[in-house]
Amino acid sequence: MMKKGVAEIDQVVGKNRLLQESDIRNLPYLQAIVKESLRLHPMVPVIQRLSSQDCTVGGYHIPANTTTFINVWSLNRDPTHRENPFKFMPERYKENQVDVRGQHFQLLPFGGGRRLCPGTSLGLLTVLTTLGAIIQCFEWKTGKNESLATVDMEEGIGFTLPRANPLVCIPVARFDPIPLSV
Repeated sequence: MMKKGVAEIDQVVGKNRLLQESDIRNLPYLQAIVKESLRLHPMVPVIQRLSSQDCTVGGYHIPANTTTFINVWSLNRDPTHRENPFKFMPERYKENQVDVRGQHFQLLPFGGGRRLCPGTSLGLLTVLTTLGAIIQCFEWKTGKNESLATVDMEEGIGFTLPRANPLVCIPVARFDPIPLSV
């Protein structure tokens, strides 16, 4: 997975300059990596809403002014919407143009509708640009000097789904965008 991201960035950006915001639209695999990361590890596992009017959802009557909870964690892992829902597969977004801005209910990392997170666009652009630069500039090893394919992504207990085990990574320079020659 990381090799595909590196190859895409090298092809689009090249090796003579650092990735910029304007490059993001030409990096679909990088975008897919971020979508898949947000799907498997949403910022919060549950979203709370208040129903504004009477409605029926899944055969259940929901009266107006009822507090409802949307299990984002479960929606993101629903096998009716995707194959191998517990496996990290950015390729699933190659042909599937799912929007993370609340229009596709099988992926709601920022909520949806009128209550969509106001920082969604800024957050996505920041994450995409930062992750792209990190992938472009470094190769990564775990603290045990193994490849990142062996990283334990087990979730711990907590409101924001912290990691069960700490991740220690060692960056190995691959590209130096700011040569420090004296």
